[in-house]
Amino acid sequence: MLGLRQTWVFIVGKVFTNPIWWFFLFWLPGYFADTFKLDLTKPSLQLALVYAATTFGSIGGGYLSSYFIKKGWPVLIARKVTLLIVAIAATPIFFARFATNIWFTVFIISIASAAHQAWSANIFTLVSDIVPKNALSSIVRIGGMAGSAASTLFPLLVVSLLTHYKASGNITTVYNILFIISGSVYLLAWVIIQLLTTKMKAV
Repeated sequence: MLGLRQTWVFIVGKVFTNPIWWFFLFWLPGYFADTFKLDLTKPSLQLALVYAATTFGSIGGGYLSSYFIKKGWPVLIARKVTLLIVAIAATPIFFARFATNIWFTVFIISIASAAHQAWSANIFTLVSDIVPKNALSSIVRIGGMAGSAASTLFPLLVVSLLTHYKASGNITTVYNILFIISGSVYLLAWVIIQLLTTKMKAV
């Protein structure tokens, strides 16, 4: 299965983006606490809105690709165009580094987190479109394992950056680097997926 382009489409889709989702889950509260002095001992409307936006991304991502298919688009093209749209939608998180208002930051990060869930909904559906049913669960497990491994390693980068910049008191630089990564990886993954699927043969 590792010799199939179809397998690597899913691996790339998970390895590049899974770590970003876990960054959103585990490191955003610390970011808001460090940057905007958010009191994490109390319920936070800001964080609640960020995570609530993921629901709209999950539903909207599935709806969008289905809309294109109903319009008569080939299934693979519909999925990839949707992936491209949500990859572009994740890029405004670049501007979080310039935000001085907490609600503007919430707005930007909410879009990015919703985009991730739209990506996730479509990457799972994409693999079911290009892989035979009798191999689907195995390939999903392979991609899931790869994504989990990447998600395990990514915090090591976060911690090393925090260790390096915390000593100089410039902790916001860490988040700026992570936001640049978060806004870039979806487009990078999409380019690789496009290259993998251009001459992909049916299994």
